[in-house]
Formats: sequence, structure tokens, C-alpha cells
Amino acid sequence: MQFIYVMPGWEGSASDSRVLRDAISRTNGLHVPTGYYYLVDAGYTNSEGFLAPYRGCRYHRSEWRHGYTPSNKKELFNMKHSMARNVIERTFGLLKMRWTILRSRSFYPIKIQIRIINACCLLHNFIRREMPTDPMEEQLGMNMEAQLHNEDIAHAAPINTIEGSDAWSTWREDLATESWNEWLASHMN
Repeated sequence: MQFIYVMPGWEGSASDSRVLRDAISRTNGLHVPTGYYYLVDAGYTNSEGFLAPYRGCRYHRSEWRHGYTPSNKKELFNMKHSMARNVIERTFGLLKMRWTILRSRSFYPIKIQIRIINACCLLHNFIRREMPTDPMEEQLGMNMEAQLHNEDIAHAAPINTIEGSDAWSTWREDLATESWNEWLASHMN
């Protein structure tokens, strides 16, 4: 539940993919090591380094309440994807809860707004690392989650492009099939 890359300054009307392309193309931009990936929402292309949910299938957590079970592998994949992405949503919720200035419209010049956002994210990360118990997190009813760090990630070759690829879509399809088969096996007993 920490920020690894922050790039404020884009207007809200910019497409997610456009902002992401800019982030990975910068000299000190977002570094996505080959063999690793980030979970992204349906606004992004499913491509190497960025695992998107299936479009046109049930996705949001609210759609999974009331005992509904997935009826196919794409729905199961989306359910698991949504549950994992929930950590991202909780992190932004905690950031906004902690820093009131981020909750409302700002009338500062854009350069100052960018500095405020960066400072809030840095302080958020510092608090997450240094406080064994975060009272704000407890207020939200969240459990502290272990932060795993893999030194190999820093040395892996980065992903430089965001292009849909058949290989990445096949990998997502295989992952969904494997999860579906495991789920079916566990629910048939």
C-alpha cells in the first residue's frame, strides 16, 4: 500500500493509456521489469507488463455480492483481478483520508499542486514504512499487509512499450483457464 511511481500534472480528460505511455517513455519514468506486471483497469490495453480485466464481463466488487458465483473463466479472472486491485483503491482512499487537501478542488497554480501531491505521496510512504500501526488505516478497517520486496526486480530489463500483444492475451487466457479449472475442481466436491 505504497506509491512506487507518481506523475501528477495531466488533466483529467487525458486517456489512461496516453498518460501511461508518457510515464514509461520518460528518462526516469515508470520502470516495469520484464516478467513482472501491474494490474490495470479496463481503461488500459492488456499488454506486456500491464494486466487488464476482460471487457464486457462482470468485474466490480459490488457485482459479486449476494452469493453470485462466476459462470465462466473470464468472470472468475475478473473477480480475482478486482479483488487484487482493491488494494490500489484502498491506498488512494487512505491517501485522501490522511491529506484533506487532496479531497477538494485546488486553486493553487499547477506547479504547486504537483508539489503538494508528490509531498503527500512521499509522506504517506514514509508513514507506511515507519509506523508499525497506522491509526488512519485502522480507521478504515484495513489490515496491515506485508510488503514484499524482491531485489531482482531492480535489475530486470524494463518494458518500453505499451502495445496489445497476442502473446500477452494468450497468457491472460491461459491464466484464466487455469484459475477456472482450479475453481471448478474445488467447487465440484
